[in-house]
Amino acid sequence: MKREGGWMSMPQGNPGIPPGLEYLTQIDQLLVHQKVEILEALTGFESKNKFTIKNSMGQKVYYAVEDSDCLTRNCCGPWRPMDIKILDNFKNEVIHMNRPLACDSCWFPCCLQSMEVSSPPGTVVGRVEQEWSILTPQFRVKNAAGDTVLRIEGPFCTFSICGDVEFKVLTADGATQVGKISKQWAGLLREAFTDADHFGITFPMDLDVKMKAVMMGACFLIDVMFFEKKGNEERDRPGMF
Repeated sequence: MKREGGWMSMPQGNPGIPPGLEYLTQIDQLLVHQKVEILEALTGFESKNKFTIKNSMGQKVYYAVEDSDCLTRNCCGPWRPMDIKILDNFKNEVIHMNRPLACDSCWFPCCLQSMEVSSPPGTVVGRVEQEWSILTPQFRVKNAAGDTVLRIEGPFCTFSICGDVEFKVLTADGATQVGKISKQWAGLLREAFTDADHFGITFPMDLDVKMKAVMMGACFLIDVMFFEKKGNEERDRPGMF
């Protein structure tokens, strides 16, 4: 059933689950749609990213808003540090994500990208950590104890101008694919002139809801690392170069 305004109804009777993550108990797919900012599209001036997160039926599950300052957005571009707040239908912040400033280069393996995820805000539930790699993007999805739960492997070529770009979600040993994060083709004009991206995230239905939240963090990290433009300049590239 849908809530007024197209929101997903919150499942009931889930003790022990962080407030706001109840939605994720019934979800094995999320659709992440970034809002097009007209000023940014016309001028290249970086504004705060905003997203709507929906389930497979098109019902809204969360809103996501970037929290960063104007100087770092426009000077650091895709390398900027940021916080992302995930809000529910009642404007409550149910998930908080933090990306610290780090180098985005395969030549500096001592300073790799990461995203820390908390739910409720202030209580860390997991992290996404980039692994050093030259040919393909590699990430580890870890729980609060630092154990690797999932791995993510991207393609050699992340050029999005040709169609969907798929990052495989694998078991901790890398042997079996159990999901994916897909950057979806949004059309020539949107791809060429904006960095407003569409993503799909799939994962096992029985995955811990805290790790599902961390998977959203992985999606936002992949977005800013590989598909964020600076001044509308295309940054698609082979491998990690």
